[in-house]
Amino acid sequence: MHPEQIQHAAQILWKCWSEHARIDDLPAECRPLRREDGYRVQAEVARISGQQTYGWKIAATSTAGQRHIGVDGPLAGRLLSKRVLEPLVKVPLEGNIMRVAEAEFAFRMGSDLPPRNHPYSVDEVMTAVEALHPAIEIPDSRYRDFARVGAAPLIADNACAAWFVPGIETTAPWYERNLAEHTVTVTLNGHIAGEGKGANVLGDPRVALAWIANELSTCGEGLRAGQVVTTGTCVAPVQIAPGDLVLVDFGEFGKVAIQVC
Repeated sequence: MHPEQIQHAAQILWKCWSEHARIDDLPAECRPLRREDGYRVQAEVARISGQQTYGWKIAATSTAGQRHIGVDGPLAGRLLSKRVLEPLVKVPLEGNIMRVAEAEFAFRMGSDLPPRNHPYSVDEVMTAVEALHPAIEIPDSRYRDFARVGAAPLIADNACAAWFVPGIETTAPWYERNLAEHTVTVTLNGHIAGEGKGANVLGDPRVALAWIANELSTCGEGLRAGQVVTTGTCVAPVQIAPGDLVLVDFGEFGKVAIQVC
């Protein structure tokens, strides 16, 4: 894609973000067909927004998440700074067409993982992690039928990013734990709405973190110290509506709750 096409696509998507508007698809003349072009549009959306990149999200790391947005593998997206909220605040659903809450393991980076020519191993990536947080993501899309458009346009749309709510840093000795077997429960208005394990996230949240480190490396981005990476839903997305209280329980790793409005 030429720079003018990238800018045009990004302007359309950011206008949709700003106005809670939806499109069927990007115009053919500026629609990304390759993942790398999707990431270039995504970066331009972030630039236009004027917001810092708080961190990164991984969409579609579980089979449930892949079915939800119609792809066959994970996608990386930016967490924009003004879309990050504190626990127990009211999360607005205005204009949101997905209307789901996702329970996610999130890692805060302690050191940089810059782009390089050979892949990072899981061990290398985990050495760069400073902290683990329980988290909730409320995704959304600027496409009316987001399960139809395909991977590259969804990447351009920030991998369906909307709101992110990180919980308090885990104080339990999580590094030695088997995150793949760790159980997570989502409660909706006091009733259990879903349960899952870390294994639902590419087999292990650590593997998911290594995936995004390498995905961003190929795009010339890399991960930076202080950024938070949320690794995808380990529980099937839970449908929510205004007025709902969502509590995600990571056991000894902590809890995080939101009120939906």
